[in-house]
Amino acid sequence: MANFAIVGATGVVGTKMIERLEESNLQVDNIYLMASSKSAGKILKFRGKQVIVEELNEHSFDKDIDYALFSAGGSTSKKFAPIAEKHGVIVIDNSSAWRMDPQIDLVVPECNKPMLNRKIIANPNCSTIQSVVPLKPIHETFGLKRITYTTYQAVSGSGIGGINDLKNGQEGIEPQKYPHPIYNNVLPHIDDFLENGYTKEEMKMINETKKILSLDDNVQITATCVRVPVFNSHSVEIDISLEKPASVDGIRQILENAPGVVLIDKPQNNQYPMPLNATGQDKVLVGRIRKDISQENSFHIWCVADNIRKGAASNAVQIAEMLENK
Repeated sequence: MANFAIVGATGVVGTKMIERLEESNLQVDNIYLMASSKSAGKILKFRGKQVIVEELNEHSFDKDIDYALFSAGGSTSKKFAPIAEKHGVIVIDNSSAWRMDPQIDLVVPECNKPMLNRKIIANPNCSTIQSVVPLKPIHETFGLKRITYTTYQAVSGSGIGGINDLKNGQEGIEPQKYPHPIYNNVLPHIDDFLENGYTKEEMKMINETKKILSLDDNVQITATCVRVPVFNSHSVEIDISLEKPASVDGIRQILENAPGVVLIDKPQNNQYPMPLNATGQDKVLVGRIRKDISQENSFHIWCVADNIRKGAASNAVQIAEMLENK
């Protein structure tokens, strides 16, 4: 039995964490739901019981808590995760605050395990999570030489603000979250632009992939991240070059047996991964595997996953499951 806290419990990811924890086989003795003062007092349900949302403060972790799943933004994580850690709580944080800290584990359960040098574990970026799940077994067999990502990211990745901008855009209402309308539009812009011309989102994918897969600087990685008018589930086009000779059939065979992956790859029958297939499940869907005719020993993979479940809530719960079942 374990006691859990969910920080940011009333947000898009927080409510999905509650749902995903409810579905799990984890033995939850007590659950504490925490959020800002605006959401304190709300009543949510967990496994048939009503739970009152508490206001997050410096004393929230004075009680007996084993795991705290955080999804309340980077500044909240920076402030409160160390407080929880000092009380012996294992924090699984969904923000970008801790990901590239060399002392902090950045974990996708299908790819790596937490070493627990500190009791804070970082959830990677949602697009990174779904991409490294199929890349891990390919790298183990053939070795990665180059990765090019192009993402097609759903508005749910921006929380309720992004969802509302897409809904309201259909009515001609001006966007509140994005700098331009997302309805009937595509924005080649996720997070802030940096001096090198990339966005923070693009650099997150590059740096996090290297950390999770333990890739050295000889592996070339680049990314372009795009917001599309889809409510849920991200799509990523992955173009890879490999060290050892490979074939389409060889890659298919690896992915058919890879943990956390579902192969949908019969394009001649119009069967390939789509956001509608992925929404509501935890598997990463892959397909449209083909040879890149422009480069030697290179291949394209189309990858789709539910960014709120596998890309956030489920990955966090899977980490807790891994630690509880070790």
